[in-house]
Amino acid sequence: MRLEIGNIFIKDIQFGDQTKVENGVLYVNKDEMIKKLSVIEHVKSVDLDIARPGESVRITPVKDVIEPRVKVEGPGGIFPGVIGKVDTVGSGRTHVLKGAAVVTTGKVVGFQEGIIDMTGPGAEYTPFSKTVNLIVIAEPDDGIDQHRHEEALRMVGLNAGVYLGEAGRNATPDEVKAYETDTIFEGAAKYPNLPKVGYVYMLQTQGLLHDTYVYGVDAKKIVPTILYPTEVMDGAVLSGNCVSSCDKNPTYVHCNNPMIEELYAMHGKEINFVGVIITNENVYLADKERSSNWTAKLCKYLGLDGAIVSQEGFGNPDTDLIMNCKKIEMEDVKTVISTDEYAGRDGASQSLADADIRANAVVSNGNANMVIVLPPMDKTIGHIQYVDTIAGGFDGSLRADGSIEVEIQAITGATNELGFGYLSAKGY
Repeated sequence: MRLEIGNIFIKDIQFGDQTKVENGVLYVNKDEMIKKLSVIEHVKSVDLDIARPGESVRITPVKDVIEPRVKVEGPGGIFPGVIGKVDTVGSGRTHVLKGAAVVTTGKVVGFQEGIIDMTGPGAEYTPFSKTVNLIVIAEPDDGIDQHRHEEALRMVGLNAGVYLGEAGRNATPDEVKAYETDTIFEGAAKYPNLPKVGYVYMLQTQGLLHDTYVYGVDAKKIVPTILYPTEVMDGAVLSGNCVSSCDKNPTYVHCNNPMIEELYAMHGKEINFVGVIITNENVYLADKERSSNWTAKLCKYLGLDGAIVSQEGFGNPDTDLIMNCKKIEMEDVKTVISTDEYAGRDGASQSLADADIRANAVVSNGNANMVIVLPPMDKTIGHIQYVDTIAGGFDGSLRADGSIEVEIQAITGATNELGFGYLSAKGY
């Protein structure tokens, strides 16, 4: 399967009379966009704002981040099974407004949404301080339950990303990148001397507002399966999570999964990148056993020599991570796991809730319990009063002068297990 990504570099977003891309600027018809988003069920009000890198702006609570995209060639559309029809994506061409992002905010859904600072020390921990952000402030209908509230914000964000993506449909990309995966037999014949490597992509699926969707299906209802990497890049996987902001995968991260990008970069040179195995992180032991058994079985079935395993979330999913690692290793497939740590503010506590002697190759993306002081910002978009109650905050986190003392788990993408947060923000 071959996918071309046409990147249209966006250097600024401005409101204008027409939604279009011109000379690297994304112009947005504010009234038209608000009208389109306001018809989404259980949304009481919608407003839009813009936040640019380096501005003294704080966005909180952050629900999701979405990159504007549009399918211009090939089957399917962006976010199949949710916005578009349930067609298989991952081939043809997709245009991307690279450098732009939709950020959804509004009344907090649960307690684990987070913070994006566009400047200052907090900006060093989130990749979304480097994007030009169109902020969608969506407030839910009064009295609805949390699941409808989450769905309303999710649908607002996805529809906003699709609306803006259409502005790039007829634009000429600044660059076009091609990604291609052969069938298993073709790849083995083409690269007989390269190790066969797969990516085990663990998706947060604990329920309780901790959900991920694959072609529109709640991933806690699936058994592990195989995807072409380009399906992930083309919007087949999206976030419905209100899990701790530092290590959840926003929809933007699913579409720009750095593990997949790096494996493609090595494909045909150092490794034979065979494909992606998606698996879930359910709550009950029987579900964990089933999914880890299937994951290890698929690694063996594909004839992998090595597997990269990333998790989403922490605590309960640490068990899934270690189960996957242990069972894959027992199939004689070498395994590397990527995770963050919750080692206490002093770094002295056990980093993961589970462990095994076979987990002997581990990449850490940092300690989410590390404390940081975020200075006051000139402008806040969203609702600052929730800072004391979101994960990573505490009573008194929000100081009288507008500064905030929090653990970095409150910062969107700070210790993301895919290495998309702190490492990418630092330029690694």
